[in-house]
Amino acid sequence: MHDHQPLQTDVIILGGGLNGASMALALAHGGIKSVVIDYADPKTILTANYDGRTCAIAAASKSVLEVIGAWENMADGAEPILDIRIADGQSPLFLHYDHHDVGNEPLGYIVENLVTRSALYRAIEKNDLVKMIAPAKVETIARDQGAMTITLADGQVVRAPLAIGAEGRKSMLREWAGIKTYNWSYKQSAVVCTVKHQQSHNGLAVEHFLPAGPFAILPMTDNRCSIVWTEGTDQANYLVNLDDQTFLDELHRRFDGYLGDLEVIGPRFCYPLGLQHAYHYTQDRLALIGDAAHGMHPIAGQGLNMGIRDVAVLAEILVNARRIGRDIGSADVLAEYEQWRRFDNTVMLAVTDITTRLFSNDIAPIRWARDIGLAIVEKIPPLKKTFMSHAMGYAGTLPKLMQGKPL
Repeated sequence: MHDHQPLQTDVIILGGGLNGASMALALAHGGIKSVVIDYADPKTILTANYDGRTCAIAAASKSVLEVIGAWENMADGAEPILDIRIADGQSPLFLHYDHHDVGNEPLGYIVENLVTRSALYRAIEKNDLVKMIAPAKVETIARDQGAMTITLADGQVVRAPLAIGAEGRKSMLREWAGIKTYNWSYKQSAVVCTVKHQQSHNGLAVEHFLPAGPFAILPMTDNRCSIVWTEGTDQANYLVNLDDQTFLDELHRRFDGYLGDLEVIGPRFCYPLGLQHAYHYTQDRLALIGDAAHGMHPIAGQGLNMGIRDVAVLAEILVNARRIGRDIGSADVLAEYEQWRRFDNTVMLAVTDITTRLFSNDIAPIRWARDIGLAIVEKIPPLKKTFMSHAMGYAGTLPKLMQGKPL
């Protein structure tokens, strides 16, 4: 039992996943101390069979990871996306993004969550301003006299002027604060697996829109690709439970010879898809980031990038506030974060939602309209560049970390 003094820090971060760990490092970069509390044992989540997911890390998000000291530990495991090809079912019309059209920087990178997570953890281990308590179970949360107090199941007490919820869609801090979310299910699930293939993918990411949902082939290191295969939930559960050979046959049908012979490496996973958005991101002494604030369909590959932008914005606001002696947990400081992020996130969620609905069907007039839409964007270079800069994370008012600048 801990009967000694509470542990005092500047910020408590609940959740040590990709967003929570990035948040701790971004704050440390600006001289702010934090304690990260996570229920999972770091050893468990650093095993290859933990979740199988990869993330698309946009060019602007890479800048953040570079400045906060994580990218150097993950660069070797990051596969550059040099081209993106978006095709609609069997239509001959498609949209092609080429990184040469926007300077020579890759459009983004595909990185396994495992690689990102271990890079963040290694940076945290070397950082004196971040203390990680994991595995740990939160017993109670309280707000009083200008501080948040978190009591853990083993009796340890942590106090700080601000708590940040980074525990994903089922955020305990959000529930505790009574912040409601609006959400809906797409009645779709994503089957996720890794495939080794015979021919080189040359850094090309492919997204095929099929009536049941998108089928994405995302380039990874060592001649591998990550597959994100969206189907109606029943069909997805059926696929994930097929025997290895039948599953491979189904994959070959969808690849249609692309990349030659395939082999599935490691387990298959199935994730239900839905949209979720918190009514508020902040309250007195608390803020929500990443999936605790907004969860989206993976159709645009922007989930983690929205979370990293939350991190970059919140870190900048807190560091600036602290420099001029303001209380970093006060409602007016946190309101600036909500103002800066809410509009961006709402637009991104809406665009993703509309795209998902527009492309997850086989209604002829809608199919013609979207094919013509793809063809129009393909033919208008300035419009295409705008879409590409959005995909790279360069749209809107960029926080300093996303410009690669120190706080």
